Amino acid sequence: MEFKDVNQLPIDVEEAIKKRVSTRSFEEKALTDEDKNNLMDFNRTLTNPFGIDVHVQHIRKNTGEKNIQLGTYGTIKGARDFLAITVKDEPFAMEAVGYQFENLILYATHMNLGTVWLAATFSRKDFEKVMDISSDDLFPCICPIGYPSEKRSIIEKFTRASLGSKNRKPWETLFYLEGFNNPMSKNDAGDYELALEMLRLAPSATNAQPWAVVKEGNKFHFFCNYKNSINDDMKKIKHLDLGISLSHFHQTAMSNGLRGRFEMQEIHFQVSEHMHYVISYIMEKENDIIFVDSEDSALKKLNMNSK
Repeated sequence: MEFKDVNQLPIDVEEAIKKRVSTRSFEEKALTDEDKNNLMDFNRTLTNPFGIDVHVQHIRKNTGEKNIQLGTYGTIKGARDFLAITVKDEPFAMEAVGYQFENLILYATHMNLGTVWLAATFSRKDFEKVMDISSDDLFPCICPIGYPSEKRSIIEKFTRASLGSKNRKPWETLFYLEGFNNPMSKNDAGDYELALEMLRLAPSATNAQPWAVVKEGNKFHFFCNYKNSINDDMKKIKHLDLGISLSHFHQTAMSNGLRGRFEMQEIHFQVSEHMHYVISYIMEKENDIIFVDSEDSALKKLNMNSK
């Protein structure tokens, strides 16, 4: 598979990542036309490294068929606007959704809007009645979006406490060096320490953080961590979460002037059955030049240090 280049976000990525929180209590008012148009115009500029079409639809609560309720099972208060995400079922579809839509969420955070990923606690049937959706579309998630309320609801306080939303797994349980037997130190990460730290802060369903990264030479290998016994829908959500973490890592790296490319690699160290290899990131030095031949059939790298 040939992976695609993506644009660097035109915002302070580190600031947006640290500022972003899952918002479940909103002011009871719709987005202004200016904010909605700004957000959706920016959405149309977004892509993902997998070259997959990810569709984002804006839905307003008071539109659509009469008596249709956009249900979130009481987990969200005050939201009038929602973003619904669909994608065709193909390899890397969930990673593409996670990567591309998280970039939109970071931009929304830059706009001082509140957001939250919802993958389970909403009624798909309610939303599908007011969406443009085909029978072969995957509809993995929605995102309420609006102006955060200054006062959190009791349900939000309970949800944040039960999920441990502020907590993140420690560095040494997520990042490894040359294989899973050797935890990676921050010094081992080199120039990519901040990119990995921003990955560590990425949101995930139930705050499970189902990812692991192994640095091997000039490569970072990304794995999705889950038991094979979970159902297919849960596996999709785990891979979506990994896509979110890839957004944080890649966009932070680019914002720091670091360059690299995504590739599929052979893994030669021992991997447990619950670690599922997904993709690798290859670091490139400033004096590495990438050439594409006239028929785009191969990539050739010339290292100027070899001359």
